[in-house]
Amino acid sequence: MTSTWLDDARADVARDPDTLARAFALAGRKVGRGPLRPDADPTGVVHGTVDDAARAELVVAVVDAAGAAGAATRLAELYRHGDAAERRGVLRGLDALERRAATDDGTPADDVAPLVSTGVELAEDALRTNDPSLVAAAVGPFGSHHLDQHTWRHAVLKLVFMGVSLDAVADLEARTDDELARMAADFAAERRAAGRPVPADVDRLVPATSTKE
Repeated sequence: MTSTWLDDARADVARDPDTLARAFALAGRKVGRGPLRPDADPTGVVHGTVDDAARAELVVAVVDAAGAAGAATRLAELYRHGDAAERRGVLRGLDALERRAATDDGTPADDVAPLVSTGVELAEDALRTNDPSLVAAAVGPFGSHHLDQHTWRHAVLKLVFMGVSLDAVADLEARTDDELARMAADFAAERRAAGRPVPADVDRLVPATSTKE
């Protein structure tokens, strides 16, 4: 994604982290709100939107400028006072930081505790909403790495219930365990008993034979 506005906004955040809030608010108008992968994800719920990606870059910029603790405070404020798009931007930004950390090119691990703690709180808040785009954003790389197993299992099942593709979930196969498989099988049985269709994604959590009579 290239944008002169985004380049300028990142530079502004690098000079003055307090410009982040204004840049976050303007991102959708400046770069657009379309899906990042229109063919595979026309609504932008699973893989995010263009403005999600722009806001994620701004999150990375503020961490570099203000450090983990300073960024954590700003991101918490953005999330709590922002609209759904701005909240998604915070969560997608945490994913961007997680991907960068995986390459050993980010903030040293012993410095990120405040950011991780805040990020987990925000992801857990997103999972309590009924907004599919927020729930999907909460189970990306950051959520996969930092959410506890109980919370993560329920997040995955919530996406299935909402009809959101499990392509949104990072490291799905690695984290799926026997308990999640049992929960998914129970969910499928309840749907069948009610005469309702079983979402195809249930077969990604349990063997197909377990979700059929």
